[in-house]
Amino acid sequence: MKRYESLAEEIAQSIRLGVMKLGDRLPSVRQASVSRGVSPSTVFEAYYLLEARGLIRARERSGYYVIAGAKAGLPEPEIFLPPDNETTTVDISGLVFEILESTKTRDIVPFGSAFPSPLLFPLPRLARSMASSVQEMDPWSTVDDLTPGNGKLRRQIALRYLADGLHIHPDEIVITNGALEALNLCLSAVVRPGDAVIIESPTFYGALQALEGLGLQAIQVPTHPRDGIDLAELAAALKRHQPKACWLMTNFQNPLGSLMPDEKKKAVVELLASHEVPLIEDDVYGELYFGNKRPVPAKAFDQKGLVMHCSSFSKCLAPGYRVGWAIPGKFTEKVARLKLTRTLSASAPAQAALADYLTKGGYDKHLRQLRHALSVQQSAMMQAVMRHFPPGTKSTKPYGGYFLWVELPHTVNTLQIHRQALSLGISIAPGPMFSARREFTNCLRLNYGHPWNAQAESAIATLSRLIASNTGNASH
Repeated sequence: MKRYESLAEEIAQSIRLGVMKLGDRLPSVRQASVSRGVSPSTVFEAYYLLEARGLIRARERSGYYVIAGAKAGLPEPEIFLPPDNETTTVDISGLVFEILESTKTRDIVPFGSAFPSPLLFPLPRLARSMASSVQEMDPWSTVDDLTPGNGKLRRQIALRYLADGLHIHPDEIVITNGALEALNLCLSAVVRPGDAVIIESPTFYGALQALEGLGLQAIQVPTHPRDGIDLAELAAALKRHQPKACWLMTNFQNPLGSLMPDEKKKAVVELLASHEVPLIEDDVYGELYFGNKRPVPAKAFDQKGLVMHCSSFSKCLAPGYRVGWAIPGKFTEKVARLKLTRTLSASAPAQAALADYLTKGGYDKHLRQLRHALSVQQSAMMQAVMRHFPPGTKSTKPYGGYFLWVELPHTVNTLQIHRQALSLGISIAPGPMFSARREFTNCLRLNYGHPWNAQAESAIATLSRLIASNTGNASH
């Protein structure tokens, strides 16, 4: 992406998120040039591009202004408070499997998918890294790369954290078969069947399945669509239930897309530490930010080794390679032993390929292109939802990731919409799959991680018609 395109996209995102509103005056070319550290011609090119996209307009001798083409957006969904603060036995896998099965065919419009388009990733470049690294692979690496994993890859991961100000030693990192294994290993290291675990509401269905598989009780704590878990409710749950762990997404939470501010992350870490409760941090979307800087993980505020940080390359670089990692803090040895016992190691060739790719450079350039694509696709989907969905619709406005959380009128049942839409070649992720009690029946998650086209626009219009004809009596 050229410099003027990057500047234009940053301004466009500010308009989409309501930071800059209808009628606001943009900085003068001279002011923007000085503040951004770019040439006046770069600013001119960015403003021309925004004008061509119908977002701003020049007024003679006055400057550039945000115009009507930049809509303020839909209202934000409200935080949902569960009816009580009791523990819940989880039974969600059947529903999740039914819904995920619908996203496996290419003929389906993948609004319900959990993954971005594979076309957004540098797969040919990764293939070359795979070919060269396999040819050069030391035969002993099949032994050397057993748990905790490829040393070169762990060093490259540690260097990326260092660039963000986190001092993580490679020996603190355990390579896993994707982030989901990392999360499950961390959970297994600190719980026993029957224990209670705090999760968000709504939450990632993988967390629900993990709790169900281990025979754990869920404590649902409401999460705000903008800034994450409710601190007061979290404190109450800790005091009342004495849970053994807490599983959170602090950056671009799935399904809401919420981004917890740094101050709140620090407060959450300190609150959990005061109760000696480990935090299992799922940070698979942290690299997919739309702003100027990667949001720090909660791990940055960990003073006691109680934050068990997990991430992977699956969502941002190499889907299908299934390479993730855990930084389990004081539980590192226990997690490493569990990994060794259960699956021995992640794929040695996949680890070597990623280490080669990261060493040779190009990752940050790819990430900039990926973020730009996701940001543009988010704008297209939000505009389509605003054009087609019925009055009373609410939507999140994420600063990263690739999910929108949409709240529909209370009479709409998104499980019915899911089944009707699937018969027409459209998948969605209905709200109940993100709740231990199958709540959020009038909500759905939409994936904007695929290039926007006429088929996607038509699918949104079709969903709107299904919503309008839905007469279910759903409860929130």
